Amino acid sequence: QVQLVESGGGLVQAGGSLRLSCAASGSTSSINALGWYRQTPGKAREFVASIRSGSPTYADSVKGRFTISRDNAKNTVYLQMNSLKPEDTAVYYCVAWDRLRINPYWGQGTQVTVSS
Repeated sequence: QVQLVESGGGLVQAGGSLRLSCAASGSTSSINALGWYRQTPGKAREFVASIRSGSPTYADSVKGRFTISRDNAKNTVYLQMNSLKPEDTAVYYCVAWDRLRINPYWGQGTQVTVSS
């Protein structure tokens, strides 16, 4: 089992920045990718970014503004969010893909609110 704990959410004005962190613990040796999704009320959870073997992938909506990184020594993934927009407001979820499982692990989510 893998446990994911997110932190770093909060309230920020449009144009501001936040950094989300997600610490993984437990059986982390089989994790081959980490990432972030987000969800707003009434909508499906949507992909934001992921990182696999050091290579990042981003949703078009966040390219150029968000940066995902991973500290393997700390089993932690980060999401640096710059130039935030009100439409970035959502609950952000950390996700870990495990090569031994079909379904990924999910964190509990952290709220990000961007005011205009």
